[in-house]
Amino acid sequence: MKVIQPSDQPVPKGHYSPGIEHHGIIYVSGQLPMTLDTRKPFAGDIETQTELALRNVEAVLKAAGSDLSRVMQFTIYVSDIELWGAVNKKYAEVMGDHRPARAVIPVKDLHFGTQIEIQAIALA
Repeated sequence: MKVIQPSDQPVPKGHYSPGIEHHGIIYVSGQLPMTLDTRKPFAGDIETQTELALRNVEAVLKAAGSDLSRVMQFTIYVSDIELWGAVNKKYAEVMGDHRPARAVIPVKDLHFGTQIEIQAIALA
């Protein structure tokens, strides 16, 4: 088992790793829409939050030698199911023709008041 810690992401304050690679599979912890230059959560529109969260997943995958085209499954937590149309539009824009399995889970609150968190499972 190998811990994945992108050099451009902060080391988590909680007791977890951004990613774990085991037997050719990468497990990416839930990524919030954090801006890497300020290392603070982005509290703006859901489209920007969606892209930031996906790009943070991508950063973990790149640190493991993979990329978004190798994602097999996403779990997306969204703070209001009414945001889903905008989330899905931005998600499709970022992911292009690649259509991994996906679950969308509406939740009451997310950390730092963000509106989305995305975790993934990908091939190394």
